[in-house]
Amino acid sequence: MEIERRTNTVELRVATSEGKAPVIKGYAAKFRTLSESMPIMRDGEKVGTFREQLMPGCFASAIPVSDIRSLFNHNPDLILGRTTSGTLRVAEDDLGLAFEVDPPDTTYARNLQVSMQRGDVNQCSFGFSVAEGGDTYAKDPAIMGGWIRSIHKMGKLYDASPVTYPAYVDTNCAVRSLVGLIDGEAKEIEKRTSEQAAEEKRLADIAEAEREEAERVAEETRASEEAEAQRLAAEQVEEQRKLELNVENERLRLIELEL
Repeated sequence: MEIERRTNTVELRVATSEGKAPVIKGYAAKFRTLSESMPIMRDGEKVGTFREQLMPGCFASAIPVSDIRSLFNHNPDLILGRTTSGTLRVAEDDLGLAFEVDPPDTTYARNLQVSMQRGDVNQCSFGFSVAEGGDTYAKDPAIMGGWIRSIHKMGKLYDASPVTYPAYVDTNCAVRSLVGLIDGEAKEIEKRTSEQAAEEKRLADIAEAEREEAERVAEETRASEEAEAQRLAAEQVEEQRKLELNVENERLRLIELEL
């Protein structure tokens, strides 16, 4: 599984109680909160965007099987706590992924607490991998050409760490999935367009064949009508000739009688 990383501005605070060591508390992520749009890149070209949301229950199966660290600014030399040692506690609740750290009594940990109390550090980065089939994608109704990635099940959690600057948002895994969807959608559109063009050509061919058949029938009808008209005209000429011949014969017969 590939590690993805997200950074959020979250609720982070240093909890102190009289006589007790300070505890860093906060949420690494919250449910049903859409992220900012992230680009979908293919061969250096932006082909779309996606936003991401975490669904309730997505961390439940990953927490027990994950060895999670809390590092300041992802620096392994500045470790704040770890789940296997009990100095980092991570749990999923109704809001999201809650964590609390018992920071060590070191200079960097004390400096971090001062910076958090001043509000200079208010972001948290968490690393994760998504379980096989643990995410789904849908069209984003608010953004043309956009998608929404919903994560339903994590594979593992790797860290929940306060950071000064947002880490690089690693979206390669999601981007590859989305590029595949976009390519599949493009192929489907191309297929539908090709099928539509083929259907339009088929209908055009049918219409052309019907037009040619209609012209052929019309031509045959016209030729038949012309032939019939010529036949009738010839009959009329013949009848007229016969009539004139009879008249002439009658005239000659009368002349003979007079003689």
